Amino acid sequence: MFLGIDLGTSSVKAVVLDRDHQVVASGTAPLTVDQPHPLWREQDPQAWWRACDDAVGQALAALAKAGRKPAEVECIGLTGQMHGATLLDGDGEVLRPAILWNDGRSAEECALLESQVPRSREITGNMMMPGFTAPKLLWVARHEPQLFERVRRVLLPKDWLRWRMTAEYATDMSDAAGTLWLDVAKREWSGELLAACGLSRAHMPALYEGPQVTGVLRAELAQRWGMRAIPVVAGASDNAAGALGAGVYRAGDAMLSLGTSGVVFVATREYVANPAQAVHSFCHALPQTWHLMSVMLSAASCLDFTASLLGEIDMDLLLAEAQARGLSASTPLFLPYLNGERTPHNNPDAQALFFGLNAATVRADLVNATLEGVCHGLAQGIGALQATGIALEQVSLIGGGSRSGYWAQMLADATGLQVIRREDAAVGPALGAARLAWIATDEAPPRDILKAPATRDSYAPRPGERVRLRERAARFASLYDRVVPLFGKEAGSGRSG
Repeated sequence: MFLGIDLGTSSVKAVVLDRDHQVVASGTAPLTVDQPHPLWREQDPQAWWRACDDAVGQALAALAKAGRKPAEVECIGLTGQMHGATLLDGDGEVLRPAILWNDGRSAEECALLESQVPRSREITGNMMMPGFTAPKLLWVARHEPQLFERVRRVLLPKDWLRWRMTAEYATDMSDAAGTLWLDVAKREWSGELLAACGLSRAHMPALYEGPQVTGVLRAELAQRWGMRAIPVVAGASDNAAGALGAGVYRAGDAMLSLGTSGVVFVATREYVANPAQAVHSFCHALPQTWHLMSVMLSAASCLDFTASLLGEIDMDLLLAEAQARGLSASTPLFLPYLNGERTPHNNPDAQALFFGLNAATVRADLVNATLEGVCHGLAQGIGALQATGIALEQVSLIGGGSRSGYWAQMLADATGLQVIRREDAAVGPALGAARLAWIATDEAPPRDILKAPATRDSYAPRPGERVRLRERAARFASLYDRVVPLFGKEAGSGRSG
């Protein structure tokens, strides 16, 4: 059996996976985010550890209740939220609260880094954004210089848990790629980008591939958890581990997570990038594999927004009404930018809009407009991915929005891809981390372990609807271009968000 630990933003989750591909035990412990100033998002690493200990304890207690022993667990895999900056002194003590992925304080530092290192996008495959780790450290250097002088190590969140568990400073390629200190094509630290932040390779953890062993569980912790001093593998970022949980690792494999946000994840066999359209290019969690991501900041949350406007809590009823009404030439257009947008616009000032209302508009039209607007936004992100030259024919759909077959068909018509709905109850980063531990233990081919969830159903693009939605997509794109000047004086400026 294998233990996967996922350090999320709102909770830590632990799962135990057996060799029959069954999650036989799990545990979850909550976390909170501190917001001491506007744009700031921080967490206390000690709270991570308490939650990790709690979640693992719950999972192992559930395992024992099922008649299995914690000592049967053979290996541990780690995953977690990306980009967070955890700063340690020479004694390994935390110097300040960790600055999280959703912290927005370092916009100025993004511009500074791109001016200091003009090749940064070429090296990292990404546009500088405040979410990444590098601008956070430059912010600390500029605003907390005395503290910065004491920094001896910088760790990502899951890797701080590793330090507590094994006394080793290590990370994996997929998580390291999100720092913007990694040369993503070469899979090694970039001295040029580190120097621009006042750092060196000595501040960085050792680099490993996802299934490689980075250390063993400390004896005192193994005793506490009733386990042996078992290996801990490098693991993966939350996105890469989630993809492994969904069986997405071969070149061309793609996953669309239709949740609060909309993320399209595509595995590639080589490094490709499109930073100009805010596509993320990272290492994947297996050796010599990479992946691309497009990120839509508001996806299924747009449907929640429209339901709230309509005063309707029965989402199934709204979807049924929308399906019965269908899309037509008179259906309004909806720009789905409730929280700005990432791919392909990188416009934090973008706003949402219903356009084309008339006296005959009914609530089902607003629901259809919302569903369609999200589809067009996702299609634009997929277009930015395809601009790198990758071949993309089908995508596995997971997340809360995948429950609607009507929406899945609309996605197929809007994107031109075959959309496959998966049984995703067990899909998640913790499962992917456990699978990496399994690969390391058995030295097994990934195909034997990284199985995709069962298919529920599949939707192919309908030629007639494909033509109609292409025409409406052109109007959607034109509408955005025309209203950009109204979003604010900085809208459409291309500044990092």
